[in-house]
Amino acid sequence: QVQLVESGGGLVQAGGSLRLSCAASGSILSINDMGWFRQSPGKQRELVATITSGGSTNYADSVKGRFTISRDNAKNTVYLQMNFLKPEDTAVYYCNADGHSDGLGVFGSWGQGTQVTVSS
Repeated sequence: QVQLVESGGGLVQAGGSLRLSCAASGSILSINDMGWFRQSPGKQRELVATITSGGSTNYADSVKGRFTISRDNAKNTVYLQMNFLKPEDTAVYYCNADGHSDGLGVFGSWGQGTQVTVSS
């Protein structure tokens, strides 16, 4: 079983910054893509940013230029640096990872979510 644990959410004023972290643990052989998604009340979960094992990144248009995704492969950890935050960034942010696990084969896992609230 592979677990993802997020941290770093909180309350911040508009224009401020937060850094989210997500650490994967368990019987991990390799991790392919890691990413961040978010969901606000009444809306579907949406992609924020993804990063491949080689470091290629992809961002939602709404966060380009403000958010930066990165990862530390040695620590099985992905980060999301969020700058110039806006009230519309308020959501629960979820970490996602897929790869290969010893015993499970292919896995795809989600974290429990961390709340980000941006006040105006």
